[in-house]
Amino acid sequence: MNQIEEIKNFVRIVEAGSITRAADQISTVKSAVSRRLSELEKRLGVTLLTRTTRKQTLTDTGINYYQQSLRILDDLSELESSVKGEHCALKGRIKIAAPLSFGLKHLSPALTKFNEIHPDIILDIDFNDRKIDLVEHGFDLGFRIAQLDDSSYIARKITSIRALLVASPDYLKKYGVPESPQELLKGHVKLQYHNTPDAWPFIVDNKEFMIKLPSVLQSNNGDYLHQACLQGKGLNFSPDFICYKHVKLGQLVSVLPDYINQEEIGAYAIYPQTRHLSRRVRSLVDYLGEYFGDIPYWHI
Repeated sequence: MNQIEEIKNFVRIVEAGSITRAADQISTVKSAVSRRLSELEKRLGVTLLTRTTRKQTLTDTGINYYQQSLRILDDLSELESSVKGEHCALKGRIKIAAPLSFGLKHLSPALTKFNEIHPDIILDIDFNDRKIDLVEHGFDLGFRIAQLDDSSYIARKITSIRALLVASPDYLKKYGVPESPQELLKGHVKLQYHNTPDAWPFIVDNKEFMIKLPSVLQSNNGDYLHQACLQGKGLNFSPDFICYKHVKLGQLVSVLPDYINQEEIGAYAIYPQTRHLSRRVRSLVDYLGEYFGDIPYWHI
């Protein structure tokens, strides 16, 4: 049996839930399916599935091999389709890692529209703010909002984001409206995002000026801090894609805008250098770049 047939046999076993059901689905005997799996594990020198009389469980190696197998089969399907005609329907799976707040608020509707255009593409999305190794976890594509410093990935900018210092009108009524960064030291408090510097940067006389305020609330979720800011709990350095609606409605006020660094932060689609970018993934990246544009709808 060739390697592709071995992969198909393994995927069939995993998705059927047992060797017996896999054999039934492809109309062959159980012993043949079991033998093919054993030959695959022997050739690889690893155990992919632990099997008992009641259940089968993927090993950690088996999970990775299954994910990579799906990608290989999808790529083969896409290759055949591209040979038959470049304009045929895109299909296959795209496994995506996306940051939580940006993903749910902005990527989600964009991905839904893309999926309406290409209904044969299966989107498998992990919305999570943790930094994920795309190769280790089998992702085709990831999204990062940052200054990228990891040369193991190829990055394409899909849009831009700016940070705003915001507060609610009630907060400013209570603590006062600061006219300069130094006035923040007169009793103001902040809401702090986890794993960000304690001191906030401002631009004073063309130089960076750091201000450290007492933190009244910390969280790893920007939406939670945003809600606390709306309730008047403190000042919040917020990405504009989270706060723009409430700023436009006057429910939040931009504070010290002339002292904030207006340098934009890129939102990037990233993928490993070692990973061939399939036509379906390339089409998605192209679509997102057009969907958001150079000046996204959340810019104020």
